[in-house]
Amino acid sequence: MPYVNIKITREGVTTEQKAALIKGATQLLVDVLGKNPATTVVVIEEVETDNWGVGGESITVRRKAGK
Repeated sequence: MPYVNIKITREGVTTEQKAALIKGATQLLVDVLGKNPATTVVVIEEVETDNWGVGGESITVRRKAGK
């Protein structure tokens, strides 16, 4: 039973976009590894931008700086 965990920043991702991620990740495992889509689990975790950092800065700070 494959388990996929997708982490994204919480920045207004729509329900439709999340559904597309779930469908796409599931199909990728079917296509590449021959996994059964009925037993493939996909979890999307949304992380606040204050809790995600790159290059020593939070995403909140990077967004404000236009990075």
